[in-house]
Amino acid sequence: MMGKPVIKGTRITVELILEKLAVGETVADILSSYPHLTKKGVLAAIDYASHSLKMDVVYPIFRKAA
Repeated sequence: MMGKPVIKGTRITVELILEKLAVGETVADILSSYPHLTKKGVLAAIDYASHSLKMDVVYPIFRKAA
């Protein structure tokens, strides 16, 4: 997956999980879309993202002008 972190045993990226949550999907929605995924895997993705953001390096977010 081009070096992106994935949920163990899958090809589902942490990024995908976060994007789905950001647009309002629930964990239940995600689990129904990906039956081989577990709640533990989704929570691990969120935990990974949380720990990644606590690192000392901060990257600015740039948004494209509308």
